[in-house]
Amino acid sequence: MTDKALEQPLLLGMMRLLDYPELAGPQKLLGLIERCMERGLTGFDHANIYGLGECEARFGAALRLRPELRARLQLISKADIVPAAQDVSRWRVKHYSTAAAYLIEMVDASLSRLGVERLDGFLLHRPDPLLQVDEVVAALQALLASGKVGWLGLSNAEPLHWQVLGRQLPLRCNQIELSLMSQQTAWDGRLQAMQADGLQAQAWSPLAGGAFTPALSRALEEVAEFLQATPNQVALAWVRRLPGRPQAVLGSLRWSRIEEALAGTALQLDAPTWFHLAEVARGVKTP
Repeated sequence: MTDKALEQPLLLGMMRLLDYPELAGPQKLLGLIERCMERGLTGFDHANIYGLGECEARFGAALRLRPELRARLQLISKADIVPAAQDVSRWRVKHYSTAAAYLIEMVDASLSRLGVERLDGFLLHRPDPLLQVDEVVAALQALLASGKVGWLGLSNAEPLHWQVLGRQLPLRCNQIELSLMSQQTAWDGRLQAMQADGLQAQAWSPLAGGAFTPALSRALEEVAEFLQATPNQVALAWVRRLPGRPQAVLGSLRWSRIEEALAGTALQLDAPTWFHLAEVARGVKTP
């Protein structure tokens, strides 16, 4: 079974939705969704903790204005992080929960906020040191069987995390921090391991939140001028050049940035250019 969300070069991350007052109204957000769909961008990445649930609620309010669009969208959400503000214990501490009842409750809450009957994809948000494999496997299998979830993935997982769960679950992806400023997985074999195990790598913060060093910014500008592209397009192409063609989860909801990213999806870097940018970003010569 294929999934359209995992086949797209980009997903649109909704984590910062509340940072855009111009998208506060349902009609305004619907307009953005429609513009994305017109350009073939139909995958939207959520999590139950984004805006403490408000991001999903606003997206759901926009979708209710045109519910017929749902069939053409791919909606992903994540859960298992419990922010301190939502901890009901005496400690009020941020923690993780992969208890079966909690995961099922969080999926139901996301479905309610989004106003849909099914999440196309559901991810465990962070590796939980207290995760009980049999309990999690049973809960996630039940969510698949119920039709509330279409496919499963992980986020921020290391090889042993996905290999243990992958023995009993059909895992499809792993979201990891990956950019020119966060290169470790490009060098330590994790991307090749994901590819070998059939997981699509998804890169969150692929533009490092714009926090490129001055030297890297200059290098990106030079490469962009040579390739007749933009620095951000080059930075995203650097990520896509990696094994498995990692899928960028774009964090910006500014239309100009989205359009820029979409316009650059065909850009390709040769190996010397990739290594040149990697070297500048790391500040050390390639070993």
